[in-house]
Amino acid sequence: MKEKEHNNEQSFEEAMLELEEIVGKLEEGDVPLEESIRLFQEGMKLSKLCHDKLQHVEKQMDELLKENGEREPFTIQEED
Repeated sequence: MKEKEHNNEQSFEEAMLELEEIVGKLEEGDVPLEESIRLFQEGMKLSKLCHDKLQHVEKQMDELLKENGEREPFTIQEED
């Protein structure tokens, strides 16, 4: 199996689906050791990609545009 190229062009959802496939293969336990190591490394790359994408979205959510175009920190007001 050829190692896939992971880049920021891959969507979060695509990366998560691929990661789930890898986890499924590793959980089956029928994968040779060398293939398990390669899948694990590929999974770690996908995990980092997903984490980075989530952090980017979190930063975007931290700042929302006010009506006048200025940015302000995003806060959630809890009801009492």
